[in-house]
Amino acid sequence: MEEQRGSGDTPSPKPAGAGGTGGTGGTGTALTAGGSAPQPPAHLTHIKGWGADLDHRNRPAYPMERKPPRLGDVQLWTNPPQQQSHIEVFHSTERPGITPVFGTSAPPWGLSGLIRRFAYRLSENDIRHWLLLLFADRVNVVEGIGDDLVRGHVPNVLSEMGIKAELQHNRAGFVTKVAVATAVVGVAWWLLRRREPAPLLQEDWEED
Repeated sequence: MEEQRGSGDTPSPKPAGAGGTGGTGGTGTALTAGGSAPQPPAHLTHIKGWGADLDHRNRPAYPMERKPPRLGDVQLWTNPPQQQSHIEVFHSTERPGITPVFGTSAPPWGLSGLIRRFAYRLSENDIRHWLLLLFADRVNVVEGIGDDLVRGHVPNVLSEMGIKAELQHNRAGFVTKVAVATAVVGVAWWLLRRREPAPLLQEDWEED
């Protein structure tokens, strides 16, 4: 057991190589009072500092990080049987295939489905993947409204978008959003108008 000392005692010096990234032989392992700490694998000894926490006495969280104790070789999870797919299911290019279980309530369809199909051809680290999926969601909203109209149902857009609740509980925020959106549209319209070529005057035609 380690010797206990009072708050006023001077701490004893650490053995050579003890501490964070130091070590013996450049391996980055720490030493204890009883000798050398466990050594890292030979193929990792070239990494400075690797294995500094192999000795549990150099790890402040030990043994709390092992409480409650782990269950050892108990198998906590078994892969469920693969769900049969009767619709098109997209999956990331980082995965070898679809997950064992997936949802089927909203299969891809229409223009939004085409956009999603193209988006899933791109890697998840490509910003276009996520922007296309966001755009597909917006397109799907318009498709849903059109589908409701075809079926003879007029959607209550104000209620479904939460505008009534916004007016009732956050009127100032709603007014601010409307003002900002109006300003953005107005500036965009003004910039587009500036880019239009000026009409030719009659004098210009006569000179030509």
